[in-house]
This record gives sequence, C-alpha cells and structure tokens, in this order.
Amino acid sequence: RRPEVEIKHGRVAMFATMGYIVPEYFKFPGYLSPSLGLKFADVPNGLAAISKVPGLGWAQWFIFCGLVDFGLYRADPARAPGDYANGGILGVPNASGPMSDEEGRKKKLNSELANGRLAMVAIMGMLFQNGTMGDASSMWGL
Repeated sequence: RRPEVEIKHGRVAMFATMGYIVPEYFKFPGYLSPSLGLKFADVPNGLAAISKVPGLGWAQWFIFCGLVDFGLYRADPARAPGDYANGGILGVPNASGPMSDEEGRKKKLNSELANGRLAMVAIMGMLFQNGTMGDASSMWGL
C-alpha cells in the first residue's frame, strides 16, 4: 500500500505545485461565481484564496476529487502500484498505447517517483512561505 500511496500523493503534489504557480501568471477570464459577482481575477493567489471561494465551489472540488479517486484511479491488487486500468500510462488518462519496454517503463516510473517527492517538498515549501510571509510571489520575482 505504501508505494501506491506515495505515487498517488506525488501525482497530487505535482498538480498542486503547478496549480500554485500558474495563477501567478494567468487567470481565467469571466466569473467564478456569477450569482455572487465573483470574478476569477478577484480571487487572490495562495492561501488567501481559501476564504474567497464560495462553499459550493469547495463542494464541487471535493466531489470531483472523490470521483477521480474512487472512479478513475481505483486500485487493483493484480496490477503494479500506481498502475490503474482507467489511468493510462503513468496515470495519464487516454495516454497512447501500452508501454511494452519494461526497462523504459521502470525508468519512467522512477522519474515519476523522484519528481513526485520533489513536488511534495516544493508545495510544502510554497505553503510554508505563503503562511509565514503572507505572499508567495517573491519566489518567482513578481
């Protein structure tokens, strides 16, 4: 169970790291919540965004994450850790074809594991800096 959990947490941390950096440079146009008049541009970056997103927005995220976790990335004891039947190659849905080269697959899985570990440290560092300094934009020179 531990290798599977480490791979899954690494994948989540890689998405979280990208999700933390991208809003510093790009925000969607339009409204996050038209009924509340809340635009994407009005939502601050980092931890300050937690208090600005409406409750139903958080409910949508929890439902989406639950569906992905329990539907798309369902663990199968007959398969290797992190190898999901619906997940495609290296957890990417709709990825191209099976990877028949065992040595190449092992190298890519080791790279994914190392990048996932780095992303776990990176997102914790960004959250810590944002929590203590109040802003994370100084990391990217903004």
